[in-house]
Amino acid sequence: MSLVRLRTFIEVYRQRSISGAARTLSLTQPAVSQHISSLESALGRTLFERQARGVEPTLIAMELAADIGDKLDSAEAALASARARSVELAGALQIVGHADFLAEVVTAQIRPLLEEGIRIRMQSGDHEVICRMLLEGNCDLGVTASAPNDARLRNELLYTDDVVAVAAPSVVKRLASANNLRDALAAEPLLAYNLELALVDSWLSMNRIAMESSMPAMVGQDLRALRSLLIDGFGWTTLPSYLCKSHIQRGELQEIPAPVGHARREYHLVWTPSALRQPRVAHARQALLWYLRENRQAPVKK
Repeated sequence: MSLVRLRTFIEVYRQRSISGAARTLSLTQPAVSQHISSLESALGRTLFERQARGVEPTLIAMELAADIGDKLDSAEAALASARARSVELAGALQIVGHADFLAEVVTAQIRPLLEEGIRIRMQSGDHEVICRMLLEGNCDLGVTASAPNDARLRNELLYTDDVVAVAAPSVVKRLASANNLRDALAAEPLLAYNLELALVDSWLSMNRIAMESSMPAMVGQDLRALRSLLIDGFGWTTLPSYLCKSHIQRGELQEIPAPVGHARREYHLVWTPSALRQPRVAHARQALLWYLRENRQAPVKK
């Protein structure tokens, strides 16, 4: 069986659509249908039941996909990586992720890729935007703070960091001198990434501080905006270590004493299997995983 026909089968299986697979693979719909028909002839079994909207896999298709799906992805990634060592890598690489993480962490590690001739284009967005841009083929690689649950996407843990509660030294002094930390925190303006307060709640939960939910004074999905207000002496929040470690060392910010310890935050590199057929994408994926794991920041000292 040809590798091309197997890839066509996997794309149809994952998308449940002949037309969707054709767009992803840059093939015509008749060509995709012909690939599936050839496989069905070779197997002597029907792989898909055609329906009004898309296709539905048969039991043999499900078994075949389970047997070869991940193996095919790995084989194609290995071939792309091998080609990357012998072919011209020059071209544009589209990366989408959280703006502050791209600026403060990823940018510090991409010079080797730029020196190899890869042109990098960065775009920012939240988790939903990141996943959508990858699935629509508008970006090659994504970085997000939560693993995607869409079966069409692959991800690998890229970076893990402490989540630290911080404020200006004057604010921390007020908090430290209070009789009750929970009440003192409630009395200060809260800055947050979004209204769900995921970062703040993870730190509070870790430290067993039960606070009534309150409306943040400011919400901003670029955490550097929150950091600027903190340095100016307004409010408190929780930040990943990479955003506040150097500012704590310079005395611009101070950690709010954690009764128990730090929460943790994970960042995942995300891609679609088909994107790895491009040598520069496969090469960049492997390089970023290596660079960021080797240069992961140490936890903030309490």
